[in-house]
Amino acid sequence: MKIQRKMLVQVPAGQSKIRIDKYLANHIENSSRTKIKNAMTDGCVEVNGKKIKANYVVQPNDSIEITLPYLPDKEDVKPENIPLDILFEDNYLMIVNKPTGMVTHPAYKNYSGTLVNALMYYMGEAAAKLPRLNGEDDDGGDERAGIVHRLDKHTSGIMVVAKDEDTQRKLSRLFSRHDIEREYHAIVWGHFKTKKGRIEKPLGRNPKDRKKFAVVDGGKNAITDYEVVKEYDFTSLVSLRLHTGRTHQIRVHLSSMGHPVFGDIDYGGTEPHGIQLSSNLKHRINNLLELMPRQALHAKVLGFTHPITNKPIRFESDLPDDMKKLIKKL
Repeated sequence: MKIQRKMLVQVPAGQSKIRIDKYLANHIENSSRTKIKNAMTDGCVEVNGKKIKANYVVQPNDSIEITLPYLPDKEDVKPENIPLDILFEDNYLMIVNKPTGMVTHPAYKNYSGTLVNALMYYMGEAAAKLPRLNGEDDDGGDERAGIVHRLDKHTSGIMVVAKDEDTQRKLSRLFSRHDIEREYHAIVWGHFKTKKGRIEKPLGRNPKDRKKFAVVDGGKNAITDYEVVKEYDFTSLVSLRLHTGRTHQIRVHLSSMGHPVFGDIDYGGTEPHGIQLSSNLKHRINNLLELMPRQALHAKVLGFTHPITNKPIRFESDLPDDMKKLIKKL
């Protein structure tokens, strides 16, 4: 399997000024602005031998070197006998309860052990009907073998998987129109002043770390409703409903409120917030963090109108064992 392709693109002398992501997307076959931006974030684009920022404008006679990861084709992704927790299945779609630690779809450095590998094994010959693996969806992301939406590797919970292209297309429309009920439960640091409310803050790439996201001026609109379910000594169990589906939306929104998700290594969830530490309390917190070595976030509810039968369907998943064990210790 090919993993990367390295290319040299020479800008002609008469080229008018244009953003580099748009220029490269127009000049590299089977590419897109999203893939180009991801390559820049990973430091895989150089102009005249130097790393550049995402908003760089190409100049005449520029010499651009770019390394892009190959997305695997279906024939490259191997079926793997990985147990699936299937909550519902018919001829058109499946509702799966994804465990923590499982990557949703194959990508660079993650070609094995993913939900897609498990789906291909489970479906057998019927896996041939799964939608294309390396196309591009309306949001600029990649359609991968029936995957309509994503959960982070260390987020557990409910996902819907389409079994054919027509169903995937219709489900994608539901998500893009936000005609989906999505509820998450999270254990977060601290206690909210207001027990129920809305977080409406624009999100985009973190300018200081392009692999992370942040609240930024001019970012994409993002709306999260929250409601405190229960308070503990220095944490809270919170229910969250998404009105938009931005990358890391819940994690960034909660962190911006001073209540990061417990255990979230990327957004401040591994450090105590809003409490004074005694030596005994510090020891207790360290033990709790060892008990929950990932963000304590679970996709609990998924509801929508079935895209084929037009009947309303709704599914709910219990909190996973690691979050239940954490709650008992709080």
